[in-house]
Amino acid sequence: MVRIRNLKKSYKGFPVLRGLSMDINSGDVYGFLGRNGCGKTTTMNIICGVIPKDDGEIQLGDGKPITIGYLPESPSIFPYMTAREYLEYIGACAEYDGDIKKRTDEVLETVGLREAADRRTKGFSRGMTQRLGMGAAILKDPDLLIFDEPTSALDPQGRSEVLTIIERLKGLGSTIVLSTHILSDVERVANRIGIINGGIIAEEGEMNTILRKYGGDVISLSVRNLTQEQKIALLSVKFANAEFNDETGLFRYGGFGENGAEGAAKQLVKLAADNDITLETFKIGTATLEEVFGKVVG
Repeated sequence: MVRIRNLKKSYKGFPVLRGLSMDINSGDVYGFLGRNGCGKTTTMNIICGVIPKDDGEIQLGDGKPITIGYLPESPSIFPYMTAREYLEYIGACAEYDGDIKKRTDEVLETVGLREAADRRTKGFSRGMTQRLGMGAAILKDPDLLIFDEPTSALDPQGRSEVLTIIERLKGLGSTIVLSTHILSDVERVANRIGIINGGIIAEEGEMNTILRKYGGDVISLSVRNLTQEQKIALLSVKFANAEFNDETGLFRYGGFGENGAEGAAKQLVKLAADNDITLETFKIGTATLEEVFGKVVG
């Protein structure tokens, strides 16, 4: 859906994008990650045609014109309009050639605003405003959706509602670029990620592949009423690399031998039983996206 090669952009002589290359496949929910000011919004604005590139190649779709729906971080909604009026207005601006009233009802249902369709947007919460902005982005059923910080500054309920919409769109086969600093949100909905650092894509690929690349299989566990002798026993294992985090109270194990995580898990359970250790939690998994992000950007 999107193929970018060697993209460059500078502002007043300062290079923001220094040769960025990325690939977004049709049907992806692509988590676009990076620090503040690293060039994420610049890249998305260039894809949308809002600002020009200095150099590089961008190919959208198969070479034919495609439609893009864009949700900025803080969408501007006319406060005197109702949600229904606003979407119908957006449809007119976008020259939607179908039944706009029917499409408006469909979109209101998709973003969970049917009950608030005829309320003035002036009284909307931040979460409702974000969902209405998403409705405007999807109104024309675009080929590509770009969401810039859609869960920013939302409370947990608002975040959950927005992520549910993204999951719904994902199920319909939409191609979505999701830029956010809330990495747990990306882990929940994205299948592919790209991490920008130093004006280039420093890491890109399938989510599960990257989590395994940077963390491999890991085991984490917590223990109740731990004695110093028991702590030493848990840290002195020879079949894995062990570490303990005083802040979280978690033991983490990695670097397993040929028996892998499953073999190590059996040995850890036996070790706990032999040393009269009560395991409060025990989990086998990969590295978190937060850990990967920290390793990539430093």
